[in-house]
Order: sequence, then C-alpha cells, then structure tokens
Amino acid sequence: MKQKSYTCPKCGNRNADVDQIRTTGSGFTKYFNIQNRRFTTVSCTNCGFTELYKGKPSSGASNVLDFLTN
Repeated sequence: MKQKSYTCPKCGNRNADVDQIRTTGSGFTKYFNIQNRRFTTVSCTNCGFTELYKGKPSSGASNVLDFLTN
C-alpha cells in the first residue's frame, strides 16, 4: 500500500506501518466466526498509536472459505 505523508497525533513521529485486519460482525457472522469486516490500520512506529479505517466488505467466496476453514 502506498503511504502518503503521516504525522502521529500523539508523538509527532513521521513514520508509520500500514496493515490490514479482519474481524467478525454481529449475529450470524459472530456465532460462526466469519470474519467479514475489513479494516486498514495505520500504526506509528514510535509510540504504537493505531488508527483504523473501514475497508470494503469481504466477498461471498471469501466468507464461504472462512466458514469452511474455521
């Protein structure tokens, strides 16, 4: 992922790591542990402060694979 300019709001550091996480929603997806929510994380390399940005929902095929391999 391309990184644009970043300044940590906590410590003023200008370096960050960008990654992604997946989580379950509520109801059916939580009960079956289907991780259908995606977020991009931006973490300060100095103090660890992390911001989450909501991504696009997972595809149906990805959800089926997640359900079968759970």
